[in-house]
Amino acid sequence: MGIRDIIEGKKQWRAHMARVKALPPDYQIVYKEMQKYLFKVGPIDLLDGSLLPGIVDFFEEGVATGKGVLELIGNDVAAFCDGLIKDSPTFAAIYQESISGKPGTAEK
Repeated sequence: MGIRDIIEGKKQWRAHMARVKALPPDYQIVYKEMQKYLFKVGPIDLLDGSLLPGIVDFFEEGVATGKGVLELIGNDVAAFCDGLIKDSPTFAAIYQESISGKPGTAEK
């Protein structure tokens, strides 16, 4: 990864966060909680993938239709996030496999 890649990544992240800041306050709060949760759980492709921008797209559609954020995702933010990443490899799963010595244990 060169310096240009780093700079481009920062530009993309700032543009992404500008979209988040344009959301209504309740959407911003839920997005930030989802982001914290996903950073802890650690889907491997979180920053390179389309998950976070996809959430913002989904939220923007919800705002456009006049729905509240909890109407879209329900009351359990963690369960919603788990549903989004259920088939994605996570750092937590890899760690669990490494300490158990059994491949695929963390998937169950």
